[in-house]
Amino acid sequence: MAEDDIARWALKIEYDGTNYVGWQRQKDGLSIQTLIEAAASKLVGGRAVSSITAGRTDAGVHASGMVIHLDFPADAPINDRQIRDGMGYYLKPHPVVVLQAAPVTLDWSARFSATWRSYRFTILNRQARPALQENHVWHVKRPLDVDLMQDGANFLLGTHDFTSFRAIACQAKSAVRTLDVLKIHREGDLILVDTQARSFLHHQVRNMVGSLVMVGSRQWPTEKMRDILEAKNRCAAGPTSPPDGLCLTGVGYPEDPFA
Repeated sequence: MAEDDIARWALKIEYDGTNYVGWQRQKDGLSIQTLIEAAASKLVGGRAVSSITAGRTDAGVHASGMVIHLDFPADAPINDRQIRDGMGYYLKPHPVVVLQAAPVTLDWSARFSATWRSYRFTILNRQARPALQENHVWHVKRPLDVDLMQDGANFLLGTHDFTSFRAIACQAKSAVRTLDVLKIHREGDLILVDTQARSFLHHQVRNMVGSLVMVGSRQWPTEKMRDILEAKNRCAAGPTSPPDGLCLTGVGYPEDPFA
């Protein structure tokens, strides 16, 4: 569509990624992107609606504050309430929900206008398996020391080459990233790992958590995290934690389109 024919809307959405192939449309399996675009299309009489996301989540990863933008036909008579409630209706029974919608200019991009992304990784640290939290936590039976995990995490703060924590299939041109936040705390049986950066490498959060669990279980000393960074080798780091515990919690912009 030509620019004059487009009305761009920013959407904040949440979803349970358990049974989906991730955000991005794939040849096989159902994606969140496919569901969102189909619902948006139904809202405007079957006309095509394209989407751009602030971040592509993997299969099994969840989101409580994902931001995307949709390009609707400019002549479509829609408002924020109709987008939220109408798409919510068409997305049933899938666990994908539009929380907010706001009009934005065509030079605004959910991806390129973003200044940070935040994630939370949740670990269930007890002997008994999860029931209510199944598919939303990494169940680790071995006792974990949160203070040791935080000491190890502190080595990762700031600007580093995170080659050791990127997926082998990561397509980013540079492995240098600036990690602004990496805080770990316990709430009962749950260990919450909160992190924030302008952008992350593929599997970076899950690989960092996998290594920090090795530290928290006293299999590795805290200084091992520094050594892993310096190695610049994926084989030096710990296992990739499962996607279940990972949730994209927020995306920041110079001006909040939903304010």
